[in-house]
Amino acid sequence: MHQLIAIALGGSAGAVTRFLVANGIYSVLGRGFPHGTLFINVSGSFLMGFLTELMLQRFALAVEYRAAILVGFLGAYTTFSTFALETLYLFEEGSLLKAFLNIFLSAVLCLVACWFGLVWGRTLFSNDIYPWLGHGLPYIELVLSFVAAFLLAILAELLLQRFSTGAEIRAAVFIVLLGILTISSTLWLTFKLPEIRLEFHGILSIFAINALFGVAMVWLGSSIGNWLWQLKLSQ
Repeated sequence: MHQLIAIALGGSAGAVTRFLVANGIYSVLGRGFPHGTLFINVSGSFLMGFLTELMLQRFALAVEYRAAILVGFLGAYTTFSTFALETLYLFEEGSLLKAFLNIFLSAVLCLVACWFGLVWGRTLFSNDIYPWLGHGLPYIELVLSFVAAFLLAILAELLLQRFSTGAEIRAAVFIVLLGILTISSTLWLTFKLPEIRLEFHGILSIFAINALFGVAMVWLGSSIGNWLWQLKLSQ
């Protein structure tokens, strides 16, 4: 009985949080693409991996707390049904590229986010999160690469708005930009840090981190570029 009450309380909090976060994102980016649901599911997948590892392996929390957070809150916060409905709407509208992009990003990013959450949860309280972290990692170069991606995303958004390109072309441009950023930074770090060249776990970790930060930078740059263009039009 206590578990049901805990799940009900956690579920109500998760549903309200999803509503507020998703609508906040849609109010900024619009509803041309399901950004809100994508962010909800990716962030929820990360929290599921991270908190599951902490609650089951690191801390001996009571079953009611685990049920409230993992089953209740995260179960109501994430939403596969909304993802399916929005994807079908995109197919009905004829936006095939957006629909397949939503399927691809949802599957890949959710898996990567959950995996990264598990890895982070397992290593958070260890002596060294990764054997290469903090040992010659070129932080300045990494920051500069992500700043460059952010600025390129702003420039790309302004140019795409200037030439009034369609949503499919815009999506393709940002996917290519993200792919180039993620692959090039991963390869560069792999050769920069010789201790991880033959370690699959290390390479996959770097790829996941670069992908997550890359998505954030490209998305933020695109949003800023769109805001700057709308500001120009309003003047």
